[in-house]
Amino acid sequence: MNFGSKLEMAVRQKHSAVCVGLDPRWANLPSAFTDGVDKLDLVTIADRTTKYCCEVIDATVEFSPIVKPQAAFFELLGPPGMQALGSVIAHARKAGMLVLLDGKRGDIGSTAEGYAAAYLGETSPWGCDALTINAFLGNDTLEPFVKRAGDTGTGIFVLVKTSNPGSGFIQDLKADSLTISEQVAEVVQQHCEKRDGKFGDCGAVVGATYPEQLAEMRKRMPNAWLLIPGYGAQGGSADDVAHGFDSDNLGAIVNSSRGIIFAYEKEEFAGMNWQDAVASAAQTMANALPKFHG
Repeated sequence: MNFGSKLEMAVRQKHSAVCVGLDPRWANLPSAFTDGVDKLDLVTIADRTTKYCCEVIDATVEFSPIVKPQAAFFELLGPPGMQALGSVIAHARKAGMLVLLDGKRGDIGSTAEGYAAAYLGETSPWGCDALTINAFLGNDTLEPFVKRAGDTGTGIFVLVKTSNPGSGFIQDLKADSLTISEQVAEVVQQHCEKRDGKFGDCGAVVGATYPEQLAEMRKRMPNAWLLIPGYGAQGGSADDVAHGFDSDNLGAIVNSSRGIIFAYEKEEFAGMNWQDAVASAAQTMANALPKFHG
């Protein structure tokens, strides 16, 4: 089964398009994790970060089919952080969640092959189900990742139109009547058309903060899963992200990081213990997003 079909099955089983973003900023973790820890003690910080992320996974597994660890927040903890990332990935997979690593890798030739072999597939060192990719170096950047995904039943999500305010600096530039984003989207769709099933294993990252472009990209890539960042804390609403779903209300997963994993900081969840707040935020988001037909 290719990744597109695996993700569709997971979304249907959970009745949810929520992607839980694991961005474990140490300063925002509950005091029960951070109190008494020396900021230079990376081993203890990594251990507490692992425990926190695993408990977030346990709190959200009922309401989300997929989790997205952000590699940067583990890398900044050095070698202990890399061990933490491995433990979190393993915990998520054991819990039955798909794992999308947000690493934004992108290179050519044997280097790209190395990244692909490192992250994608059950037999890879990291054992991820999917990986975010930056295709700035060109279409040949994607080829090793696409091949690895096809061989291992995993997926990639290519940056197409990102949610940050400055994304238009490059992504909205036109060449041969198409913007850079549109040209990358065309390549993503071409890769998807080569796979069996409704959805291929090559997806796209398209932000909720540009709803008109999100709607256009949905039409341009009918066979691609869209990973939609920008929901909640960045200003994207449920109405905005609805443009990324197809006519069956499938084909999109919506990421929320701060809005879920730090929900205990919100007034609306005051009085709850932190894990209950996280679970409630995930459930609330799942209920707000479009529900698939059938």
